[in-house]
Amino acid sequence: MKLTDLIKENIALIGLGSENYALLKFLATKKINSPITIFSFHSRKSMEITHPELKQWSHITWKISTPTIQQLKKFTIIIRSPGAFFSPTLRKQLKQQHIRVISPMQIFLDLCPTKNIIGVTGTKGKGTTSSLIHSILKQGKKKVWLGGNIGVAPFEFIFKIKKSNWVILELSSFQLEDMSSSPMIGVITNLSPEHLTPADKQNPNYHVSLSSYWQAKLNLLRFQDKNDIAIINTTLKQRPGISSLRSKKIFFTTSSLPSNLVGEHNKENIAAAVTVAKIIKIPERQIVTAIKNFKGLPYRLEKVTSKHSITYYNDSFATTPSATITALKSFHQPIILIAGGADKGSDFSKLAKEIKNRTKYLILFKGTALSKLQSALKKVAYNSKKMKIAKSMSEAITYAKTVAAKNDIILMSPACASFGLFKNYKDRGEQFTKLTKKI
Repeated sequence: MKLTDLIKENIALIGLGSENYALLKFLATKKINSPITIFSFHSRKSMEITHPELKQWSHITWKISTPTIQQLKKFTIIIRSPGAFFSPTLRKQLKQQHIRVISPMQIFLDLCPTKNIIGVTGTKGKGTTSSLIHSILKQGKKKVWLGGNIGVAPFEFIFKIKKSNWVILELSSFQLEDMSSSPMIGVITNLSPEHLTPADKQNPNYHVSLSSYWQAKLNLLRFQDKNDIAIINTTLKQRPGISSLRSKKIFFTTSSLPSNLVGEHNKENIAAAVTVAKIIKIPERQIVTAIKNFKGLPYRLEKVTSKHSITYYNDSFATTPSATITALKSFHQPIILIAGGADKGSDFSKLAKEIKNRTKYLILFKGTALSKLQSALKKVAYNSKKMKIAKSMSEAITYAKTVAAKNDIILMSPACASFGLFKNYKDRGEQFTKLTKKI
C-alpha cells in the first residue's frame, strides 16, 4: 500500500488503541484527510482528554459501538486494532464485498523507509528475544528502532527512520492475522496454546482454534521470498506450512553463552537473537558483551529481591500454564508458587503435575480459574494442606513469607489472566514488586 492509496477512501478504524492512534496522527501529519469513522467503546470526549489533537480533526466521525456487518459494508478500507475480534464469517462477508481489512502494522511495513526489518513472534519469549536483538545491534553500533507489541507503536518513530537503519518489531498473533507481506528477517520463538478464548476484557480478540492461532503466527514468514530469512525454533520444524516457505530457513536450539537470564527457555531466546546477529554480521565479542549485560524484561522471571536468604521472582507475564511450567523448570531450589486468576480456557492438567512435583507450597488467587485449578490439582492428589487461597497480592505474599525458609524461592507465575483482582498483568507485577521490596 502507498500513502496515496488512502486518499479518497472511506476508512473505518476499529478501536483507538495506541497503534491506531499513532497511525491517525501520522495520516494527519501527511494531510490524508479522507473521511474516517472510529468505532470505539470510549467516547470522543473522554479520548480528547488524553489525545487533545482529536479536537482538530473535523474529518473524523465517532461511533461508540461495535460495528455491524451492515455498517462495515459502507467502507472501502477497514483498519482493525489488534484487540478487535473479527470472526471468520465476518471476514468472509467483507471479502465478498471487496472490502479490505488491514492492520496498522501492515501499513507500517508498506511505508517504512527501510527494508531492514526484523519481526519476532512466538507464544512466549518474543519480547525478550526482540529486546536481546535490539541490545546486540546497539552494541554493534547499528542505528536501531524497537516497537510493536512491546509497547511502542512504530508510527511513533517512523519519521526518524533512515534507509540504513534497522527496525525490530515484536509482533503478536493479533497484529499478524491481517498481514499480507513479511519482514526481511522473521523469528518464531516457540508455540503453545494461547488466546483461544476472549479472556482479557482489555483485549477481547481471540483465535477460534490452535490451527488458526498458528496460521496467524505463520504470516510472519508466509510472504517472504528467497532473499529473506526465516529463523525458527527447531521444535516447530514439522508444523504445517514450514516446509513450503520460500525463504531461507534456519532452525535454532539453545545457546550456552553466559547471561543473567534464568531457564532453558531463555537459552532458546538467546540462540534466536544470536542467529539474527550473525546474519547481520555483528562481531562475536559484541554479541557476547551485549548478552552478558542484558538484564531481562520486567515481569518475565524477573529477580526482584533477596531478603533473609529468600529470593523473589516476578513472572506476572506468565498468563498460560505452559509459561508457568517453564518458570517452574527454571529452578532447582524449593519453590513457593503464587498462581491463579482469570480463566482463559486453559487446560491445567500438565501444570498440576508440575506443581505437585516442583513446589513446596501453593498460593492461589481467588478468581474464575480457581475451581478448574483445584480440580486439576485434586486429580493429581496434590496435598491440599500445602495450599492457600488469597484474595489480594498482599495476602498472597504474607502467606508465602509464612511458609518460606532459607534458600527458598517465592515465585509469582500466575498461568492465568489478571483481571478480577488486577487491572492487567503489569498492575499485578507492579503490586508484587512493590510489596516484596517493602519486606
